[in-house]
Amino acid sequence: MQVNVHEAKTQLSRLLERAHNGEEIVIAKNGRPYARLVPIEPTQPRQLGFLRGSFVVGEEFFEPLSEEEMALWEAT
Repeated sequence: MQVNVHEAKTQLSRLLERAHNGEEIVIAKNGRPYARLVPIEPTQPRQLGFLRGSFVVGEEFFEPLSEEEMALWEAT
């Protein structure tokens, strides 16, 4: 389906619903295709804690940074 910009502005909610239901809507400007409304892919919910127990931090992680490392952090 192709609609002009004016129609898209006045019927945006309806067009969004149609795109959400799987229809591709082409928005035209001066009779030429300009943009597309398409449905987005649903995302999967993140699974938290899946790395639990599989990542070990060495003791050096907790040691203070050297002067040189601190200077690098502060430079950014």
